[in-house]
Amino acid sequence: MLDQNTLVQFLPLILIFVVFYFLLIRPQQRKAKDHKTMLDALRRGDRVVTGGGIIGTVARVDNPEEVTVDIAEGVRVRVLRSTITSVLAKPDPGAAREAAKQKEDARVKAGTKE
Repeated sequence: MLDQNTLVQFLPLILIFVVFYFLLIRPQQRKAKDHKTMLDALRRGDRVVTGGGIIGTVARVDNPEEVTVDIAEGVRVRVLRSTITSVLAKPDPGAAREAAKQKEDARVKAGTKE
């Protein structure tokens, strides 16, 4: 009889722990796992947002902890991977080639006009 009474007393605490696990702990673990996967997949050309709200393009992945980000023309900063909060867009290789071709064509036209 005493064991059943003890179980009834601890049942609300156990129920509260189960609810906390499924509503708080498990989603946070999933979010952390997704963030780590995103950081591991960072590549050159990705548009990213840092923890400070700076939007830039990954210029170089220096090492497992640092990334060089272009935040303006001619301005590069080194940031810790962990401070990158999200990836806005993955680069489209076809679009990048087309933009480079257009830039080269414009450069050639400017050179012939002079």
